[in-house]
Amino acid sequence: FPIDITFKSTNPSGWPQIVVSVYGPDFFGNDVVRGYGAVHVPFVPGRHTRTLPMFVPESTSRLQRFTSWFTGRRPEFTDPRVVAQGEGREVTRVRSQGFVTISFNVV
Repeated sequence: FPIDITFKSTNPSGWPQIVVSVYGPDFFGNDVVRGYGAVHVPFVPGRHTRTLPMFVPESTSRLQRFTSWFTGRRPEFTDPRVVAQGEGREVTRVRSQGFVTISFNVV
C-alpha cells in the first residue's frame, strides 16, 4: 500500500515506526490475529527493504489455550503501541509466526 508521509526531527530518539498487524480467518471462519511486527522507518534517502519477523501472543496455560481455540477468541493486543514499545514486553509470551517484507522509497 503506498503511503506518503513527511517527518522532521532534530534527533533520532522516538523515530517513527510502522506497526503491522496481520489478520486472517481461523478454522471456524473467525477473523483472528496472524501476526504483529514493527520496523523503524529508514531516514537515509533511497530504496530500502526490511523483513519484519512476525509474532503472536500466546495463552499462558493449556486451559486458556483450549478455551481460546474453542471460542475462537485468541489473545491479541488491544493497543498497537505495545508492539512498537519495549517496556513490559519481556513478560508477554509470544510465538514466532513468519515474516513480512516491506519496501521503502525515501526521498
